[in-house]
Amino acid sequence: MTEIDPVLPKKFSDWFQQKGWRPHPHQLDMVAADGRGAHTLLVAPTGGGKTLAGFLPSLIDLASNPTEGLHTLYISPLKALAVDIQRNLMTPVEEMGLDIRIETRTGDTPANRRQRQKENPPQILLTTPESLGLLISQPESFTLFKSLHRVILDEVHAIAGTKRGDQLALCLARLSKIAPDLRRVGLSATVAWPDDLRRYISPCADADEVVTVTGMGAKRADVRLLETAVRLPWSGHYGLHAIPEIYQEIKKTGTAIIFVNTRAQAELVFQELWRANEDALPIALHHGSLARDQRRKVEAAMADGSLRAVVATSSLDLGIDWASVDLVVQVGPPKGVSRMIQRIGRAGHRLDVPSRALLVPCNRFEVLECRCVIEGVAEGTLDGDPPRDGGLDVLCQHIMSLACAAPFRADDVFAEIRQAAPYQTLTRDAFDAALRFVEDGGYALKSYDRWKRLFLTAAGTYEVANPRLAHRHRMNIGTIVEAVTLKVRLRGGGVLGEIEEYFATGLEPGDTFVFAGRMLRFEGIKQTAVEVSVARGKDPKVPAYMGGRLPFTTLLSDRVRATLADPTSWVELPDQVREWLNLQQWRSLLPGRDGLLVETFPRAGKEYLVAYSFAGRNAHQTLGMLLTKRMERLGLAPLGFVASDYVIAVWGLHAAKDMQALFDEDMLGDDLEAWMEESSLMKRTFRNVAVIAGLIERRQPGQEKTGRQVTFNSDLIYDVLRRHEPDHVLLQATRADAKGGMIDVGRLAEFLARVKSGGIRHRRLDRVSPLAVPILLEIGKEAVYGDAEDQLFDELAEELIEEAMRMDPQGGLPL
Repeated sequence: MTEIDPVLPKKFSDWFQQKGWRPHPHQLDMVAADGRGAHTLLVAPTGGGKTLAGFLPSLIDLASNPTEGLHTLYISPLKALAVDIQRNLMTPVEEMGLDIRIETRTGDTPANRRQRQKENPPQILLTTPESLGLLISQPESFTLFKSLHRVILDEVHAIAGTKRGDQLALCLARLSKIAPDLRRVGLSATVAWPDDLRRYISPCADADEVVTVTGMGAKRADVRLLETAVRLPWSGHYGLHAIPEIYQEIKKTGTAIIFVNTRAQAELVFQELWRANEDALPIALHHGSLARDQRRKVEAAMADGSLRAVVATSSLDLGIDWASVDLVVQVGPPKGVSRMIQRIGRAGHRLDVPSRALLVPCNRFEVLECRCVIEGVAEGTLDGDPPRDGGLDVLCQHIMSLACAAPFRADDVFAEIRQAAPYQTLTRDAFDAALRFVEDGGYALKSYDRWKRLFLTAAGTYEVANPRLAHRHRMNIGTIVEAVTLKVRLRGGGVLGEIEEYFATGLEPGDTFVFAGRMLRFEGIKQTAVEVSVARGKDPKVPAYMGGRLPFTTLLSDRVRATLADPTSWVELPDQVREWLNLQQWRSLLPGRDGLLVETFPRAGKEYLVAYSFAGRNAHQTLGMLLTKRMERLGLAPLGFVASDYVIAVWGLHAAKDMQALFDEDMLGDDLEAWMEESSLMKRTFRNVAVIAGLIERRQPGQEKTGRQVTFNSDLIYDVLRRHEPDHVLLQATRADAKGGMIDVGRLAEFLARVKSGGIRHRRLDRVSPLAVPILLEIGKEAVYGDAEDQLFDELAEELIEEAMRMDPQGGLPL
């Protein structure tokens, strides 16, 4: 064997030799970079020893210079990942006989062990952002972290740009203040925005302060579409038509992960696989709503290779190393190339063996998206949005945490917070507004004693008003606010069931939807119940379905439009999809790379407008609200709309003709602001902001508030702030969240700018076009919370398809 690189101490060189391994170049580069005192970002594919590379400098340091106290802090976005890392890291430590104590600290760690870790910390502690936030809030934090040499941020790409990432960045700024020589290491398999990620890792938000170490190129991936015996559905989001073929693939492979995009879809796919499981193969289910013990059992079974398949959501996206995984199946498009590469990384943890992955489109439009994903994976193109500015609600929580740890001066904390990349551009006015809120609630709330949490001493320092407040604050640290469901209550009657809050917040009074077999009219949200009345009519105004809620990336949107505009690229598509697109080309037009295609046509006494905008579901929901308001002013009597990631359809009593007026950019001005003020979405968004900022406490000693209590309290406060302090820091945070989340103003603005530059092509048709069939079929669907069916109104589907595909008997072409 060739001599091991001399950068490694003999004990480590001998260990590699005994294993029959050579260290990867990036592992040696990480040791060398650490020797130069550099902060580093390691970008390396899964299966390439990335985790060991991150820990090698710490293991070498502790082996040659044994120390007491906390030396290295590892932070994972997942509890399970921290546990998995501990298990894997103990192998080299034990085999080399290193006297290093490694422990985990998460929400699952027993209280007695947490106390022991504060009094006698291990040299290496593995934790999560939430647990770190709790540690930062304690007076003992200064003693615990003063010996810290390194902090390792695993899967850093997955957390930067989120509220959990904001919390982590603020905690890192505090760690660097306690331990100024602290070295930071970021680990990631996929990096779409390297400069932003290096800025996030840097202790002073300077990308040039972080060295990038690149691992070997990503391993080859064998990714293809799964062919099914059943013809592709025109609509639908569950992919149950492909269960027989998915089961056959499971039978042929060692272990498979079946990724889906929602928890409801995970339950459905798992149930259908069990029905098909005539060989009694061990198949499991894993998602975030399951009990912790059940998830742990599944993870352990995967680790020891005793499962043939697991159906999972994004709960298994990250980092857990299972060498036994041979195949990844993605049911429904992953909504992004980077996400698919991340998921492919779960299979084939050998760099000399290609990872195998199958994509299962659930409908015809998804075939186009899946094909674009395959092309993106082959090219190694990464996508996703760059990190955004830090949330003001997270800032408020962190300020309170700092006060719980020790008194502080405002100037010192402001300077410290500005070292965190998400808050690099934070203004002093915004900081002072956040501090004022933490101190006494702000102008509109300062007369209430319950929100007086800090006081300013004569020495100019801020302190917690009393120890009970610190205790209550620690019980509520974190940025994950669980989604809630709302009861559907019939006026004058009982409860019909529950729907997910995300759907209810998109409704306006007068909207109709199908639920529990009835047509219902939305009257409003009262506390935690959706109040409805029985409605007349055949078509629901706002249909709902529990399809992929992951954001559809701009890169994929561009690729899908490019594919549609270029028939020469259709050669890889299934025959039935090529036929569909050819018929669309003959019957109407195909959407182009730029601009906007709009089709209008009559059907069943109504006028339909279908816009092929490809801006993503959230932007389309907002567009639908704004379009219908504009159409009302124009006298077109709109009745409703439905949106997917690709298309939006609006129907009403009169035909729209002036498309330029409908899609003008000015709809993002007063129309948007007016709709946002009227929408119940803002109250729901404010609820989450209020919980994170500490205005509303979910947990108090001896009790936990119900979702109803939290919502009732936050709604009252929201109304008070709107009337008396409309520029309150939490209202600012609410507007920022709403515009960047469910409303997605950025994507909508990009779309309207594209329309302005590329123009609108309006096609007036005498009937529905082939490309419009999928979106019209969504009008005939319903989603009921907990329902186990992906239902289509079959008669409507057959009628629509026959109408769109009907041939001219003389020419053989569509009429």
